[in-house]
Amino acid sequence: MNTSWRRRAAARPKAVETAALVLLFACTVTGVFVTRAVMPQPPAVWPGIALSAVACAALYRRRAHPLPVLAVTTLCTVAVGALGYLMTPFLMGPLLVAQYVTSLRTPRRTAWNSALTVAACMLVTGLFLTTLRHSLILAVVNPVAWVLLCAALGGYLQVRREYAAARAEHAARQREEEARHRVIQERMRIARELHDVVAHHLTLADAQAGTAAHLARTHPEQALAIVAKLPRTTAAALRELKATVGLLHQDTDPADDLAPAPGLSHLPALVDSCVAAGLEVTVTVEGGPRRLTPVLDLTAYRIIQEALTNATKHAATPTAQVRLAYTSRYLTLTITNDTAADGGCGGLTAGTGAGGGFGLLSMRERATSAGGTFHAGHRPPGGFQVACSLPLDAPHDDSGAGPEPGPDDTPDADAGPEDGPEESPAP
Repeated sequence: MNTSWRRRAAARPKAVETAALVLLFACTVTGVFVTRAVMPQPPAVWPGIALSAVACAALYRRRAHPLPVLAVTTLCTVAVGALGYLMTPFLMGPLLVAQYVTSLRTPRRTAWNSALTVAACMLVTGLFLTTLRHSLILAVVNPVAWVLLCAALGGYLQVRREYAAARAEHAARQREEEARHRVIQERMRIARELHDVVAHHLTLADAQAGTAAHLARTHPEQALAIVAKLPRTTAAALRELKATVGLLHQDTDPADDLAPAPGLSHLPALVDSCVAAGLEVTVTVEGGPRRLTPVLDLTAYRIIQEALTNATKHAATPTAQVRLAYTSRYLTLTITNDTAADGGCGGLTAGTGAGGGFGLLSMRERATSAGGTFHAGHRPPGGFQVACSLPLDAPHDDSGAGPEPGPDDTPDADAGPEDGPEESPAP
């Protein structure tokens, strides 16, 4: 059937239904005349035609009431057989259609019970009511086989439809679970961004304000200079916070004032803000800088930012060393803080008091989500060190298991976990 005929059939369902039943009635009448042609004593023609018309007319309600329609067509077929007609597939056409629809639209147990009942009726008709008792194949086996075959076909299609519906439901559930998983991951990513932005800039502002208050009496000029830098720190915090929260905007919201995500190109400004807070930061770059993906660029920046923030809050000595080492496959970040004069731990670890945060946990999650490795711990010479290795060409991995660095790309001895026990993040 071509497209035009399908379109016409879909536009006129009642006309198509009527035409199909008229064609079925014509086939049934053909069965009536086949009996008159082959039987030595043919039965009357009009009772067969009338019963065929009743059976075909009952099929109008086969979808809404399959079991009553099956009962009507069964009674008509039994009556036709009792009149002496030959039970051919043409003459049994309405019954076979009703049995197929019943097996397709009713529960499996009901469908097979109805099929066995109709088969029993055909068996009784062939054994006791028909005049063809000498031919069991024509009177019994043929009608029963056709009934069971139509029941099996309808049951098979019902199972296929249920299987297709189950697959569609399973696929829909998988899509919902995947969408829910993506939403959770996006929330976690935005939460990490907000934590890093707020923690870093508020820590710097607090350090600058504390330093200014400390120097206000003895060195008022230095205190005023530090206070003059406070607006720049708060303005940078507002810019990054606006850019992060801007990810939650609707598509119709204006995005002209949204700043891009920070990266290693913003490292000089980050160092200047730390210096203004009283932390001396030394940056060393080894190897030729490589072009980083936006995700990797943001990850490296946030790890350095979080490490310097912790150093600003908890440093025993106001110094920190940042080392960036580029190789053909990896970018290695090492942030080190020297120990205190009294042997206390360095400041790169998160606080362990009531105000302790999730600095190390956040850095670890960022490194592993980018496919890299992360280590943090005390150094044997003294102090605390954060070291991570980020793959430059590895795809994003949500499993958190990054690739192991190759023999030529591993960090040097100052950046490995053998420098001391790995530090657990504060709760």
